[in-house]
Amino acid sequence: MASLNKVILIGRLGKDPEITTFENGNKKVSATLATSERYRDRDNNWVEQTDWHNIVVWGNLANDIADGRRNYTKGDLMYVEGKLRTRQYTDQQGIVRYVTEVHADKMMQMAPARPASQSSYGQPYTPAPEPAPGYVPQNNPGAPEEGSDLPF
Repeated sequence: MASLNKVILIGRLGKDPEITTFENGNKKVSATLATSERYRDRDNNWVEQTDWHNIVVWGNLANDIADGRRNYTKGDLMYVEGKLRTRQYTDQQGIVRYVTEVHADKMMQMAPARPASQSSYGQPYTPAPEPAPGYVPQNNPGAPEEGSDLPF
């Protein structure tokens, strides 16, 4: 039976990518990506849940980032596509730890980070106000009236 390991994320970089260059010249780029979703709880209050993802980039894409041909910075809105990988290591206390990472094979900037004065990132979500009780929407100006002789 065939299987598939594919991840697609759209979110904001949590920090500038970190570049590691190994003795053989290979490069590794590490970054964190925040994805958020908003929903209403049982009490009809807005709740925002943010998940943080560890992103790892190798090969030509890592070289492009490390060499500055692709310039990504904290806060950039990113599209990331890759595979999930889980690795284990033993920490200094002898405890075995597991880390799940997205090994990205596609990564592109969708929008640059906004200046702090314009950013709503990290701010509470404010939904549009609900219409007043008894509000009846009016016909859209310029929209055809019901029963008009339109061919569709």
